Amino acid sequence: MNTSAASPASAAVVTGRNLAAWWQAMPLTLVFVLFFLVPLVLIGMVSFWDFNEYELLPAFTGKHYLAIFDGCSNTTDMCVTFKTYLSTFKFSFLVWLITLVIGFTVSYFLAFYVRSSGVQTMLFVLCTIPFWTSNVIRMISWVPLLGRNGLVNQSLISARLIDTPIEWLLFSDFSVVLAFVHLYTMFMIVPIFNSMMRIDRSLIEAANDSGASAWQTLWNVIVPLSRTGIIIGSIFVITIVMGDFVTIGVMGGQQIASVGKIIQVQTSYLQFPLAAANAVILLSIVLMIIWALTRLVDIRKEL
Repeated sequence: MNTSAASPASAAVVTGRNLAAWWQAMPLTLVFVLFFLVPLVLIGMVSFWDFNEYELLPAFTGKHYLAIFDGCSNTTDMCVTFKTYLSTFKFSFLVWLITLVIGFTVSYFLAFYVRSSGVQTMLFVLCTIPFWTSNVIRMISWVPLLGRNGLVNQSLISARLIDTPIEWLLFSDFSVVLAFVHLYTMFMIVPIFNSMMRIDRSLIEAANDSGASAWQTLWNVIVPLSRTGIIIGSIFVITIVMGDFVTIGVMGGQQIASVGKIIQVQTSYLQFPLAAANAVILLSIVLMIIWALTRLVDIRKEL
């Protein structure tokens, strides 16, 4: 009697909890659908439309995808699309590598060398101070420093270390990578630092008691346990750099090509279906990179 009477009541409680969970998830679900899924569907749909100088024509065609890879079958010379993606991958790899080294070093220092939690918090906040301003302001701030008549060149000339200004400091691959590293290093520091703070310090002590050197402890204990933070930071940095066009346009002097820059130019010329096709290809590549990175570690444990 008691068991049979309690079963409907417990079932009603479980049903109520499930409904409450669905209602709680509803606002975020609506935001996700309206501002993420719907735009993606629209971009994919427009990429198959035709267009002329005046309007979009909702007629199914795949010629925009063919136009993107036009000439890529030539084995003697690399086509423009492959060159552009190669340039984009180059910037993504260089920025990822540099931000990883800087982010891991800073996180390691904050997590294992700073003992006081107050000092740790203060130093961490200090790292975020440059991010209190706009990305554009922080990016443009490099121009008076690296320009032909900028502070760096003038200082080197005054010190008689060079006779003529160094041209490649600005509007070059160097300035683009420098700006990217300046803008996005914090996206690597935060997840790695979070992972390192979760490492059980007794594991470090056990490694030291076992006679492991500092390098062995770092490589065999700290790095594997920080892998989730490294993967999350890598996803942030790579995905942002792959789609960026403002930094490359400003710091590259509008002379360096990237996929994001091509999409921006096509959009400015009202070639929306062609830009949408490029966006679909770029998104597919980024999703494959994210999928490959997430195969290396279970990010859900970190979240």
